[in-house]
Amino acid sequence: MPVYTLTTTVGMLSSQTKASLAGEIGRIHSEINHVPATYVNVVYQELPVDNVYAGGEPAAPVLVNGWVREGHDEEETSRLALEIASAVTEFTSVPEDRVVVVFQSSPARFAVELGRLLPDPGHEADWVASIKNGQPTVHR
Repeated sequence: MPVYTLTTTVGMLSSQTKASLAGEIGRIHSEINHVPATYVNVVYQELPVDNVYAGGEPAAPVLVNGWVREGHDEEETSRLALEIASAVTEFTSVPEDRVVVVFQSSPARFAVELGRLLPDPGHEADWVASIKNGQPTVHR
């Protein structure tokens, strides 16, 4: 359901670090937003060192851009951002002042996964059950 894109400079993170961090982001999102971690998508985008700047100077941050469905509790969404930022620092050793986490959201009905419109927050269990039970694709 969610999509997290982590932008770094080329070679900044090892394959093992990427895999471990993706797993942790999935665990955090799953715990807070009550969806299976298997539905959490994490994508790494690596840019050349001379393509990333902060304050007009070359920089090596980790920029996390996440998409989540509208309607989640604001406190939980803030907790999600804080825990992901903390995980990035822990798994990459990038200082917290070089980690940026930003969420964008839209209504669930504006996104499709597995051929189905996504459920509104709070209706995930029914959505997952319909997939497991092989119910036909439901469009709103």
